[in-house]
Amino acid sequence: MKKTNQMKKIIYAFAAIAFLSFAQSCKKDSAFLDKQPTSTLPIDAVWKDPNLVLTVVGDLYDRYPDYQTIEAWWTFTDFDEGFASASGDYFRHQNLEYGYDAWRYWDMGTYGYIRDLNMFIKRGQESTALKAEDRDRFLAEARFIRAGVYFEMVKRMGGVPLITTVLDYDYSGDPSYLQFPRAKETEIYDFVIAELEAVKNILPDDATVQSRATKAAALAMESRAALYAGSIAKYSNSQLMLPGGEVGISSSLASRYYTKALAAAKEIIDGGKYSLYKKNPNLSENFAALFTDKGSNPEVIFAKDFKLKTNKVHGFTIDNQPRSSAEEAQGGRLNPSLNLVQSFEKLDNTYASMASVDGNGNPVYYSSITDIFAGRDARLAGTVILPGTQFKGKTVDIWAGYQLANGTIITGDNFGQSKSEVLPDNPASVQVVGRDGPVDGLEFSAQSGFYVRKYLDPATGSGQIGTRSDVWWIRYRYAEVLLNAAEAAFELGDPTTAANYMKQVRDRAGLTTALTPAQITFDRIVHERKVELAFEGHELWDMKRWRLADKVWNGSNMSAADFINATNIGSATRTSTQVFGLWPYKYYNPGNANHLKYIFKVIKPSRVTAAHRFRIGNYYSSIGQDVLNGNPKIIRNPNQ
Repeated sequence: MKKTNQMKKIIYAFAAIAFLSFAQSCKKDSAFLDKQPTSTLPIDAVWKDPNLVLTVVGDLYDRYPDYQTIEAWWTFTDFDEGFASASGDYFRHQNLEYGYDAWRYWDMGTYGYIRDLNMFIKRGQESTALKAEDRDRFLAEARFIRAGVYFEMVKRMGGVPLITTVLDYDYSGDPSYLQFPRAKETEIYDFVIAELEAVKNILPDDATVQSRATKAAALAMESRAALYAGSIAKYSNSQLMLPGGEVGISSSLASRYYTKALAAAKEIIDGGKYSLYKKNPNLSENFAALFTDKGSNPEVIFAKDFKLKTNKVHGFTIDNQPRSSAEEAQGGRLNPSLNLVQSFEKLDNTYASMASVDGNGNPVYYSSITDIFAGRDARLAGTVILPGTQFKGKTVDIWAGYQLANGTIITGDNFGQSKSEVLPDNPASVQVVGRDGPVDGLEFSAQSGFYVRKYLDPATGSGQIGTRSDVWWIRYRYAEVLLNAAEAAFELGDPTTAANYMKQVRDRAGLTTALTPAQITFDRIVHERKVELAFEGHELWDMKRWRLADKVWNGSNMSAADFINATNIGSATRTSTQVFGLWPYKYYNPGNANHLKYIFKVIKPSRVTAAHRFRIGNYYSSIGQDVLNGNPKIIRNPNQ
């Protein structure tokens, strides 16, 4: 794997932080870059050496907030993308309502981080020892990170106090001058956009820099933030507004934000330095490799990097590798749902149920276990490990048992279990369930019938506790930029431009019959992001900004019929409150033409006992009582 020297410096910087004892001072709001420690270099010396400043920048990057990431696989099971096949996480499917404090990002720690960034910027502006180009880049990076933190805050909380200077208490007994009211939601979005515009031309315009801020990273964040603001403006309603504008954006501003989103995306696209990853002619393998290939990857714009043989590794592959071929007795936790799998359309641009029945309700028989998935969007097999496919050169053994001619099911309750004298006229011992399951209630088995593929590391040793994985977490990539541009163009009344940008993403997935401008609808925009960006941390924020979350996660119970008789698979408002699975069975009927062929059954795991309900009050996370108690100028969020 080839990395730039700067990327290596960022990784090694974390070790340097510990050596220089900066980590401790960075964690103290009042001491960041200010404390004169007895065992470290004085701060003036730090600002004379760009390598030492980089250690502090490295810490600031490392604290960048993410919600759903490969370092927290369980967060991908909180909605409808996946099932948590781990006993300690079954509660995620037994929760009727989301708490109003869910996804909150506003506390003393958050503003401690903001203070550290403001202090870093202040010290940098005062520094005269560094070369101007080094100092300016460091300052631009800090402003980029600060913009990202405020973006994280506004998309969760709405408007928050906008603090861009270092605030110090004077011990007068009157803290009121430190108490700021909430800014308007528009003011936070405008700040984020303006900051990114201000620094984009200071940051390097270098596509080989992927773990630090660049011009493209600033533009990608600007495009996403402006798109969020535009859609909040267009799809909001009076229930989601406060009189002072702390939450809610006027519909009159939608066009302005969509225009900014499109312009920022086009600046990346027209710059020509990034492109879609296309190294492997096998389109599914190519899509999977996009997330693990760190060598000259033209699609990655900004990522959190990791490195083997350091403390910067993660256990996503250990936690989620197929159980039967695992390098440790670990794996199988994140099971993609049928809700997600069935969303991947056919290559003729149509949607189809994966329920294994014909028009008369009779079973459909498949000679191969993989046949049911044939002719689908290539991203399906690049995102999900399907029954009968391979990972690390080993076939994943997912099948639920035998079904006899009379409908009786013969199965087991453990991985790859064998039984004797259970099949008619066959006294031999036979395996009655796959070595990867599915077995209902057996943690680490493929209880939904699937394992996750995206971000799973194919390298030998990545599934071992002693090695782990250094696959990076991609925060911004080129395909999202194309989809941002497509959505913004569509919302601005230009479906032709939208179709052109969307075509590039869909072509890579094997969907070579281009959608016409007339076929580009809001439903199509929603669908394309769902299948392209699954397990990348977009679903919650997209559903919130489109104001779809309360419609899709509406608290209604679901049944297998919702999948078997599905006629609205591509609908943006399709109910998806409970996760389902699809289990393969071998049909056992000697002498019958369908003997030992596969049938598939839609199932709801028994640990799924409640339907998720996203309430109007969940669109903005609640503000903690400690914050409200400490600042009487703070106004609560609505509907809580």
